[in-house]
Amino acid sequence: MTFPSLRLARPWLVLGLALWAFGAARAAEVTPLRDGWRFARADVPGAETATFDDSGWATVSTPHTYNAADSGLGGAKARGEPEGAYYRGPAWYRLSLDHAPRAGRRYFLQFDGAALKAEVFLNGRKLGTHEGGYAAFRYDVTDALRPGKNLLAVRVDNARNTRFAPLNGDFNVFGGLYRAVKLVETSDIHVDLGDWSGPGVYARTQALAARRATIGAKVLVRNDRATAASVQVVTRILDADGAVTVEARGVARIAAGQSQPVEQTLVLKKPRLWEGRRSPYLYRLRSEVRVQGKLVDTAEVPLGVRTVGLDGEGRFLLNGKPYALYGANIQLPTRFGKGPVVSDAEIDEDMRIMAEMGVTALRLAHMQHPQRVYDQADRLGIVLTTEVPLIDDLDPSDAFRDNLVQQMRELIAQNVNHPSVALWGIGNELRTSGEAANRLLAALQSTAKAMDPTRPTTYAHCCLKDDDPIAQHSDTVSYNRYFGWYWTEAKDIGPWADDLHARLPKRPIGVSEYGAGASILHQEDPVLRRPVADGYWHPEQWQTVFHETHWRELRQRPFLWSNFIWVGFDFPSFKRNEGDRPAINDKGLVTEDRLTRKDAYYWYQANWSEVPMLHLTSRRDVNKRIRHVKVKVYSNQPSVRLRLNGGDWTTVPVQDHVALWEIDLAEGENLVEAAAEVEGKALSDSVQWTYRTRP
Repeated sequence: MTFPSLRLARPWLVLGLALWAFGAARAAEVTPLRDGWRFARADVPGAETATFDDSGWATVSTPHTYNAADSGLGGAKARGEPEGAYYRGPAWYRLSLDHAPRAGRRYFLQFDGAALKAEVFLNGRKLGTHEGGYAAFRYDVTDALRPGKNLLAVRVDNARNTRFAPLNGDFNVFGGLYRAVKLVETSDIHVDLGDWSGPGVYARTQALAARRATIGAKVLVRNDRATAASVQVVTRILDADGAVTVEARGVARIAAGQSQPVEQTLVLKKPRLWEGRRSPYLYRLRSEVRVQGKLVDTAEVPLGVRTVGLDGEGRFLLNGKPYALYGANIQLPTRFGKGPVVSDAEIDEDMRIMAEMGVTALRLAHMQHPQRVYDQADRLGIVLTTEVPLIDDLDPSDAFRDNLVQQMRELIAQNVNHPSVALWGIGNELRTSGEAANRLLAALQSTAKAMDPTRPTTYAHCCLKDDDPIAQHSDTVSYNRYFGWYWTEAKDIGPWADDLHARLPKRPIGVSEYGAGASILHQEDPVLRRPVADGYWHPEQWQTVFHETHWRELRQRPFLWSNFIWVGFDFPSFKRNEGDRPAINDKGLVTEDRLTRKDAYYWYQANWSEVPMLHLTSRRDVNKRIRHVKVKVYSNQPSVRLRLNGGDWTTVPVQDHVALWEIDLAEGENLVEAAAEVEGKALSDSVQWTYRTRP
């Protein structure tokens, strides 16, 4: 269905029928509001009024953050501020747009993300305030838009505020309109856009048998006309090729100014299941709204036919069968010099890197991520846990609790249709227990279960007793544990898990974080001493040994429903002053610029990936301090061949994904080569090391 173009200041931006947020397609006009914004990083009195003179302000495009320079080394220093400091406060955005209203149409402003608090004004009229920096939100602006020129003004503030989460965290809080802003035009009878800014369509696998699946669809239809209307809702399931597999029809009479759910049941015969990495088959569920036979709106959401749950032993189940969840945490996607203003291609790169490592799951820390992350996880078959930004600290007020319930509702409504999403997270590492904490977590748990009873919930626990009451609200609990980095020894992770499982035999427990820092500029092979976690020296080899030890312990304990490395990628954190530079968390398996996969990455790839691989470690330790060295190769092959300086090949067995070969280096330059052959295809890798007895 095609609609005439809106006459905006930049009509060439109109997309027409478009794919847009929450994995949904809709028969509506979606106009990105990208260019021509005026911006000031200050609190400017009167900036909401249409007559305000912003000619002296900077011109920017959205998505935009006013903390771009704080996304890595040097941002604060370049401004003469204390290292690790960055601006947290208000800023203003203003945009002029033209509008030609049409009868029978509704208009919505959609913000895909604005951190942390956004006050939105149109022609001087306040549309509302959104508190929470990571979910999308919308306003119906039909009555506020006027023919001709309109002035949109947004005050954004990323300062800490006790009314809403997060209050703390080991990451930068980037301010601004850092995700897309859009104007959406629909019919006056349409799939409801006000349902916590989700797609207004819920698709759910209600029952799964050998040769059939029962799919429940709930379509929220809103009537913005002045009189009641009868509507017909036609819902179809399309296969991966776009062919219709099954159809359902329903009718409803909707009162003026009201929204009403239309529930339908569809039976898929011989369904193809969404089975994680093995077979992430995706259908689409498309709902059409018709009035007197005329199509007035369409919404489409992803559908993966699958069930999730837990068994009596605390194991995660996918389609009724145990499915091991292992992978990494992903902090909110950022890039150096850009902060969270990342492209779809950059998000795709992150997801591809994790998929190539062989992960079955990712934990999205510690807030709602861009929709592209969820879309890619659907396609790649990567199971996700995703959570609200309750991190470290809380405020005991009703306002804080109400806001987190709101953020939970937004998280679920906007992501409920993604088959990759398997668990809802209700919080991370609260540092205090007591009445306020338990009341808050109980509210989040009940909200999640009321909105979506089909998925388990989880909570990431740390820093209090393992069985503290705050760790008992969610269906599962996972633990942030850093044995061998912040305390004791890496090997202690196994005995700790055994002891906890013995004390809580019926409680599903997992590991939500474990990790160690590493700089690719710091090389020490062999490692002579354990590094200090908050110190300067973070040798890459220690991270490698740390992860070898941890995975050998964790994989032996199937009662752990999850195992998540902290973290997939190095990321900016104003709190940090350690490793090779300040303001960076270097526990990533991949560097912040995504150019270097650290050795520990390949340890997991050797263990997890089915794609043949081999990798020579310590390749960046180019200047060797001793002649006699151990060559270490990670591989998922039974053996590899190695040679030094073009000599004879030596076949070395791979034991537990590691091949070790002891050699004596020659004076000067040395070339070490590794090779294997898999089904006629050659695998190879090489490193160059220098050994000198004199300076």
